[in-house]
Amino acid sequence: MYRTNTCGELNLNDAGKEVTLCGWVQKSRDLGGMTFVDLRDRYGITQLVFNMESNSELCEKARKLGREFVIQAKGKVRERSNKNPKLGTGDIEIEVIELNVLNRSELPPFTIEEDTDGGEELRMKYRYLDLRRAGVKNNILLRHKVAREVRNYMDSIGFVEVETPVLIKSTPEGARDFVVPSRMQPGTFYALPQSPQTLKQLLMVAGFDRYYQIVKCFRDEDLRADRQPEFSQIDCEMSFVERDDILNTFEGLAKHLFKQVKGVGFNGPFQRLTYQEAMENYGNDKPDLRFEMKITELTDVVRGKGFAVFDNSQYTGAIAASGCADYSRKQLDELTDFVKRPQIGAKGLVWLKYGTDGSLKSSADKFYSGDDLAKWVEAAKASQGDLILILSGNKRQTLTALSELRLEMGNRLNLRTKDRFVPLWVIDFPLLEWDDETSRFYAMHHPFTSPHPADINLMETDPGKVRANAYDLVINGVEIGGGSVRIHDASIQKLMFRVLGFTESEAEEQFGFLLNAFKYGAPPHGGIAFGFDRWVAMFGGQDSIRDFIAFPKNNSGRDVMLDTPSGISNKQLDELKLIIRKES
Repeated sequence: MYRTNTCGELNLNDAGKEVTLCGWVQKSRDLGGMTFVDLRDRYGITQLVFNMESNSELCEKARKLGREFVIQAKGKVRERSNKNPKLGTGDIEIEVIELNVLNRSELPPFTIEEDTDGGEELRMKYRYLDLRRAGVKNNILLRHKVAREVRNYMDSIGFVEVETPVLIKSTPEGARDFVVPSRMQPGTFYALPQSPQTLKQLLMVAGFDRYYQIVKCFRDEDLRADRQPEFSQIDCEMSFVERDDILNTFEGLAKHLFKQVKGVGFNGPFQRLTYQEAMENYGNDKPDLRFEMKITELTDVVRGKGFAVFDNSQYTGAIAASGCADYSRKQLDELTDFVKRPQIGAKGLVWLKYGTDGSLKSSADKFYSGDDLAKWVEAAKASQGDLILILSGNKRQTLTALSELRLEMGNRLNLRTKDRFVPLWVIDFPLLEWDDETSRFYAMHHPFTSPHPADINLMETDPGKVRANAYDLVINGVEIGGGSVRIHDASIQKLMFRVLGFTESEAEEQFGFLLNAFKYGAPPHGGIAFGFDRWVAMFGGQDSIRDFIAFPKNNSGRDVMLDTPSGISNKQLDELKLIIRKES
């Protein structure tokens, strides 16, 4: 072994001990008679001391060390005279008696420190250097800890980890597939799995009644902070269960992770909201419940007073921001500009200040009396000192805009703190959503989701009203996972394909393997998939998943370190029987 100890484990109890450490030079300080070197490995930093009086040759050698040199240092542990409480090893230092340079380093393109001078693109190009920084390193260690706790819990309740193939069949619905050409079968393609959905259902048919895996998934879709072209899921499935059995089981997993990783406990079950309740009260299907500020409908309350904006709108809704009645004109203009942003799309904002003295002042005073405004206050459930913010227009668009405005006010009022967690289950999603462009229904979740038992009779007569036996786990406004009770009856699965516009032959071609399996005794089953990267990012207090993945892609889906995606040689193209068509 090159070392006897790591750079993070020594303390005063080790004083007098002779040790050998290895690592990278974080920095060095030459003070004339003495030279100090901070040595770093993944476990921590230890200070090395070189004394000109006791060993001038060794001290001169130490002075020539550059940043990120890989070295081996042998010496004695001693108490530091100027202790550093910020370091775990800050009470001790190593008086070096032997120094070996194991590898030299060029000057890094950015500083390997928490407050680095490297931009994101530069750090991604040299990701192996970025990973040396304590913050990024700790993110990866956090990922390891979460994965370990997932496996511990799932094993403790009888789940079996089973690997499923990465080269599978391309299927419709959902995001675009990444495809892989086959050399042995020219003109044919594998797809990389968006999820192991059908495969885990086949495992249920096979009798593996409790399955899970932390699995790589691939989706060729536009990227954002919580998306990557390849990502990891905690993928789970159970047999002989109903919805509540699944929710209780995986609520247990969530509570276990919170307790073991964050030290946070929850009393009682997680709150449950129907999709309809979430949309009406919060404007989206993944509400942030760290703060209340519900949306209230004012449509009928504000109509009929000659104010065309309200009179001609399908829907008018409001939120009451606590303690904001003293907002200045500048602040109100900022909020108006916010809702008018293209990504939000509101045409304007109406406000009502409900003063601490009971006074009422609105931007629509011209059209409404004091009594009228008092009715707004009552309908919006506002208190003295509140600011009522009102939007109107198409119902769906207005609810979406109110949701964004609600989150903005939550940020302004510091109500969305990273150290508070409010989980909930959103249930009873619509099974299908209509697309005007293609004039057909699409599965809101996926085509294997079971309709709500009470709504099966509507499948052919009024499919748009059918609820799905589906659920999402939402924490602090982020969808952490989602799943459903699956269709296990071949006749209902065929009906689902029919409603989705598949012909019998198309359904057979795409999913014949699954329909055939159902003929041989498929048990009732259901499951869930959690975004593993999202779990880790949330525990790390970040919105972006990128820094919790060892080698991530940028927003364009490129790996700038490996310089990929990239072209391949003509020889490879010929072997695959492929021709690259140039865009004209």
